[in-house]
Amino acid sequence: VGTYKPEMLQKKNAVLVDGVVLNGPITDSKAGEKFVEEACKLIMEEVIQKANDITEKVCEWRAPETLKTILDLEMRDTGESHQKLLQLCQDVIQYSVKTNHPRFFNQLYAGMDYYSLVARFITEALNPSVYTYEVSPVFLLVEEAVIKKMIEFIGWKEGDGIFNPGGSVSNIYAMNLARYKFCPEIKEKGLSGLPRLVLFASEECHYSMKKAASFLGIGTENICFIKTDERGKMIPEELEKQVQRARKEGSAPFLVCATAGTTVLGAFDPLDKIANICEKHGLWLHVDASWGGSALISKKHRKLLHGIHRADSVAWNPHKMLMAGIQCCALLVKDNSGLLKKCYSAKAAYLFQQDKFYDVSYDTGDKSIQCSRRPDAFKFWLMWKALGTAGLEERVNRALALARYLAEEIKKREGFQLLWEPEYANVCFWYIPPSLRKMEEGPEFWQKLHLVAPVIKERMMKKGSMMLGYQPHQGKVNFFRQVIISPQVSREDMDFLLDEIEQLAKDL
Repeated sequence: VGTYKPEMLQKKNAVLVDGVVLNGPITDSKAGEKFVEEACKLIMEEVIQKANDITEKVCEWRAPETLKTILDLEMRDTGESHQKLLQLCQDVIQYSVKTNHPRFFNQLYAGMDYYSLVARFITEALNPSVYTYEVSPVFLLVEEAVIKKMIEFIGWKEGDGIFNPGGSVSNIYAMNLARYKFCPEIKEKGLSGLPRLVLFASEECHYSMKKAASFLGIGTENICFIKTDERGKMIPEELEKQVQRARKEGSAPFLVCATAGTTVLGAFDPLDKIANICEKHGLWLHVDASWGGSALISKKHRKLLHGIHRADSVAWNPHKMLMAGIQCCALLVKDNSGLLKKCYSAKAAYLFQQDKFYDVSYDTGDKSIQCSRRPDAFKFWLMWKALGTAGLEERVNRALALARYLAEEIKKREGFQLLWEPEYANVCFWYIPPSLRKMEEGPEFWQKLHLVAPVIKERMMKKGSMMLGYQPHQGKVNFFRQVIISPQVSREDMDFLLDEIEQLAKDL
């Protein structure tokens, strides 16, 4: 596709510079179009049409060294034939995990939304970058519309925001923004001369808080992790104590990071009470609602985030519960005075010229850490246009109803033990195999139970029947964390999950 033939030199007026023919394109567009057509057919048949087929495997497991021998990973001096490339595409699909399978429960994302997928096809083909209106007019307006609507659901009258490559990046944005608000001179003068800055987050916060503090030069030792209750929620009284202690020690508290939907337990911090403390002490309140933010769409479940309108910033990932497709993550900010731009702008004269022929306020790229940036809002927008708010709400309500159904079924079955009543779509449970059921719950029992989940996980992946996450947590030995998201998932899949665990572990 990307080479020219010697006969090109025979063309009339052929121009050769430094050994390169400059006449006409060197790409064979007809061959390229044919390859795209055949590859799209392959994607349709092997990915999209099989997405709901429970007879298909969730994964075709191969160990790394084995997979290296199956896949032709070597890059060579000469290009491969289209037939070989299509076979490589087939192999990639075959040996990749099918996250759109109804029995993929491993992460906080799953399933396939067809409208979001088409939006991704469009943006991949157009290959836009969202920084100036002149190069990305449609996608900048789409992002503005989506951010405005998300801000309405948070309950703010106005605000600002930007889409980022992940909730972790949104949290880094928020932490840096809070620090800039606390001491604006840091942008020019740097860290020297600053007091010891301290921030507060719950024991159950996402690990990106540590990464953000490290990345920004705040230091992980300057995160004060606040105790949580038995349900994984931050205890406001403990937060108050730690803020006062930090002040007495001469530190400078500047930020509280609350969590709405913790990664493991799906717990929601008491935002209203935390906001009272932030208001009292003049602290920026950031809510990491990457996972739980989508409950705002549901009239029934938005109470989980009661008080979120009092936050200064919110991270919310539509690619999780709402299935907008990875990646689709927004940082939303209550301040509408241009704080994001003041904090992040570098005023690149070659890109953000102020004497353009249109309204340069639409050149929003200077409020981003990135220069090149994907039009992630578009897939959420097209999906929202297709389903309406009612369709998105139904998606949330169904996922939480299925979580409740699974929890009740776990209570009925011998050998299954629920750790907590689910508050969101996370269902945490142990499976106790027959050999341990009559054993006293002492150190030996917990040591043996700790080994059960990893063995079951290995067996399910090698069989390809489903994928389900497990972890130890806060002193508790390995347990399963079932996450329900996809509308393709049914009650029958919940029953299958429990039956399959029993079948895989019957000899343990």
